[in-house]
Amino acid sequence: MSMHRRPLGRARLLAALGAVVIVAGCLLRWWSVGGSDGLPALSGNGFEGFSLVVFIIALATVALVTLPYATGRPVGGDRWLVYAVLAAAAWAGFLIRIVDLAGLRVFTFEQPMEVFTRGPGLWVTGIGLVMLARAAYDIWREPGLR
Repeated sequence: MSMHRRPLGRARLLAALGAVVIVAGCLLRWWSVGGSDGLPALSGNGFEGFSLVVFIIALATVALVTLPYATGRPVGGDRWLVYAVLAAAAWAGFLIRIVDLAGLRVFTFEQPMEVFTRGPGLWVTGIGLVMLARAAYDIWREPGLR
């Protein structure tokens, strides 16, 4: 008995890599305040508020990519619409968390470069979300799968 599996493909590989980048970004610091003028430093990562949704969606994306290979047969959920919904939900959670952080006045623009260096996880997660959205688009463009 032999099992014939569909090759992974560039789009699904991009989705899996994007999910790994999102998980790495969630582990890094998303914001940091204080630490100067005698104030204690406070910081947070991607496991607070709606950013937790982004982390869970990244794990679901990895599961979705690997499920056809784990079962040895095609899975009905391995379609472009599922990837698009996952990407849209992750973007929504990401943007809601940014608005939440802006309301807490975590982002200060006294020194413009501070935004880039005090929260690298936020930027890494954003890059992973762009990768996931591009993967959903590429899967949509695959011939015969619409």
